[in-house]
Amino acid sequence: MKSVLNVVKIGGNVLDDEQALEAFLQDFAALSGAKILVHGGGKIATQIGEKMGLKPHYINGRRVTDAATLELVTMVYGGLINRRLVAALQRLGCTALGLSGADANLMPARKRPVGEVDFGWVGDPLPERVNVALVKTLVSQGVALVMSPLTHDEAGNLLNTNADTISATLAQALTPDFEVRLLFCFEKKGVLSNPGDDNSVIPSLSSAEYSALKAKSAASGGILPKLDNAFQAASKGVSRVVIGSAQDLHRNLSERAIPGTEIIV
Repeated sequence: MKSVLNVVKIGGNVLDDEQALEAFLQDFAALSGAKILVHGGGKIATQIGEKMGLKPHYINGRRVTDAATLELVTMVYGGLINRRLVAALQRLGCTALGLSGADANLMPARKRPVGEVDFGWVGDPLPERVNVALVKTLVSQGVALVMSPLTHDEAGNLLNTNADTISATLAQALTPDFEVRLLFCFEKKGVLSNPGDDNSVIPSLSSAEYSALKAKSAASGGILPKLDNAFQAASKGVSRVVIGSAQDLHRNLSERAIPGTEIIV
């Protein structure tokens, strides 16, 4: 029987809310067994970037990354946010290690080809190249991994990579060795049928239902890459994929009747 590995992605307004983040980190630290925390931080990067005269550019919820923006997100994601999360978890008695995709060749990626859109220094991870042996070694020693949304192209270049994609890629790569549960945490209770009503949570969502939501523009912007990655992970054998509130971390990972949105394939 495979042991459980929880892969938890945190982002959205939770990272900006000191009290919400503290409560979430306490819940994450209390999770038993193997665990990985993947973080975003786009809003913090935007705030710091604007002080530096850099304006963000998004297409379909994904940040376009020129050379200056790559320097910005490397400092913010790989430095400021990652180090703060690691330090906070240590304070809570959780042994944590901060990593990027470049560390120990953890997650190689390819620079996204230029098509209709040139996303710049953005990476698409290669699931088959994830350093699974490293992850297994670290989590078996009780180390919680804290992963920043940065990968590398094995040619010396860092690449900005969507944190939801990082999470789904890790979950997919580790499925042969673990019973992987993947949870995308943000400030909402789940995927909403009515974006203006925080209580209109969809309990479960199939790919057909997702297509219908997009067709009527009920799903747009930053939720799109989250959902795309959730369905990708679920289709590759991840045992549970849920999108929900950071406040409901334990319930979404462990209970049969969950408060968030479970992805069904």
